[in-house]
Amino acid sequence: MTKAEIVRYLVDKTGLPRKEAVDAVEQFLEAVKNSLQKGEKVSLVGFGTFLVTSRNPRNGHNPRTREKIFIEKKYVARFKPGKAFREVVNHGTDTPDDSTTGRG
Repeated sequence: MTKAEIVRYLVDKTGLPRKEAVDAVEQFLEAVKNSLQKGEKVSLVGFGTFLVTSRNPRNGHNPRTREKIFIEKKYVARFKPGKAFREVVNHGTDTPDDSTTGRG
């Protein structure tokens, strides 16, 4: 699902004008990004948690040339799905027709 599809879904489900739906999605995404940038978690009960973790520096190699390289420490955004979310995904509850999802 793309951002445009999410906007269309909001318009269809809520009756919001398209511009307001676009603004709502953009503001939500901006809030998540700003919180993660500050190192804060974003928890959506029943859905999951967005958080930032760090990856320690390490030695690696370029797979093409086999040259040794040093990989710096970096921060990565993660999503940890909540229990209800995992159950929906794993058990197919409240999902579209299985023939369209490849679960068949």
